Amino acid sequence: MSSITRRGLMAATAALALASSVALPAWAQKQPKLEFLYSPYADYAPFFVAKEFGYFDEFGVEVTLSPKGDTAETIQMLASGNIEAGGATWGASLFNALDRGATVTIIATLAKMPATVPSPSPFMVSQKAWDEGIKTVADLKGKRVGIPGPGGFGMYSVAKALEKGGLTIEDVEAIFLPPPATAAAFANGALEAGWSIEPFAHQLEKQGLGRRLVEDHTFGTELGLIAFNQDFVAANEDLVVRFMAGYLKAARLLDNGGWQDDKVIAVVSKYTGTEPDTLRGIPYTVRSEDGAIDMASVREQEEFFRKRGTLEYEGQAKIDAVYRLDLLKAANDLLASKK
Repeated sequence: MSSITRRGLMAATAALALASSVALPAWAQKQPKLEFLYSPYADYAPFFVAKEFGYFDEFGVEVTLSPKGDTAETIQMLASGNIEAGGATWGASLFNALDRGATVTIIATLAKMPATVPSPSPFMVSQKAWDEGIKTVADLKGKRVGIPGPGGFGMYSVAKALEKGGLTIEDVEAIFLPPPATAAAFANGALEAGWSIEPFAHQLEKQGLGRRLVEDHTFGTELGLIAFNQDFVAANEDLVVRFMAGYLKAARLLDNGGWQDDKVIAVVSKYTGTEPDTLRGIPYTVRSEDGAIDMASVREQEEFFRKRGTLEYEGQAKIDAVYRLDLLKAANDLLASKK
């Protein structure tokens, strides 16, 4: 090969490499990574779907999904920088952490209750109690009611259900236990009623241990949020936007009939450990199409916990200072540009 021909080949190769680098954005040449903390429930389905359907890859983000503990642990890990992102539920511990200045950034809604029945989080009465004559909420006065904890959505949800019968938390005997333990408590008569979530509510019905007593008590209530470490967001805004675009694409798929797809069911079953047949028969939480948080719903929950004396501050928590609507809008715009 002559030196002229060799030079020509080298020039052509260099030109091709340059054209490739210009055509591809920087993140497509070296895919950044992000770890997200999740709970093994259907509320987190958009993340499972985005991961397994390749939506995160489509937007150029390599995502690792890791199981997590409760909201307090998640916020602590985010604030300390031990993790980049995770899901959390609204509750007293979160409100207090935000007011103390936890270094987290809130981007979007994780899930909220639908404005329809059946509810994915019903207030249930045990079949044993029903057979013994407890047929209304008012009948529960002085009775034992299961609540997952004193400062979270479960407490708020139970209080809203009890209001339907003119009762408050103080009118019943609160028994704190997680939803999976409700089946045994209903079976042995240790509880007359309790808060539940899917798929546990469906399993209680299927086993003949419980039945739905109230389902219209939390229509449209914000359940959870997507949060990031604040310093990570400051240094990686583009990455956060692309992660959120993948999430929004999966969320819209689910909220527009995606649960009818066997491939979706298989993915959610993989991450939650719930049998596919059970997932097909339960109601699901939803999200606003653009991922925005209904702040009025959040403030209503905050006021509930204030009245219960579980908040450590006066006034409203500083949520607006850490809620990055600009990044959420950018994620929506990016998703729209892909259509």
